[in-house]
Amino acid sequence: MNKRGVQNFVQNPIRVPSAAVEVPVFGAGIPALGASAPSASGKKLDPAAPARKRRTSSEKLPQKRFTAVGLEDLGTSNHQAELFYLQKQIQLQTQMIFILEDGTRVQGVIEWYDRNSIKVRGKLRMLIYKTAIKYLYKAGEIGTAPEA
Repeated sequence: MNKRGVQNFVQNPIRVPSAAVEVPVFGAGIPALGASAPSASGKKLDPAAPARKRRTSSEKLPQKRFTAVGLEDLGTSNHQAELFYLQKQIQLQTQMIFILEDGTRVQGVIEWYDRNSIKVRGKLRMLIYKTAIKYLYKAGEIGTAPEA
């Protein structure tokens, strides 16, 4: 901040209405053991009142999981074909071109893969989620027509 800004701030400080500022206090609204004191909401707490009901394991909400490959696709022949193709390209160190969903083009050699991602070594080393890949092909494979 320059001198003019400091002078302006000193001359015209920012005023905040005191009623608008709430500062939480640690332990506020928590009664001492055995005491019946009002809580933060204004209701009196009764130490003899039953505790809140807790969820049992059968009442738990279903959890959502992230999976790049659907569970129904794991046993199909398409999955096996994908694994075979990727393994072959790793062994041959084939230059591959990956076109991502957002249009980005990544070129490099596949170092390794797992169920959700592929690691590519090119100008940079990148870890690409399989869900982000629109399609992939061998470098020089598309756009080269046979000479007539």
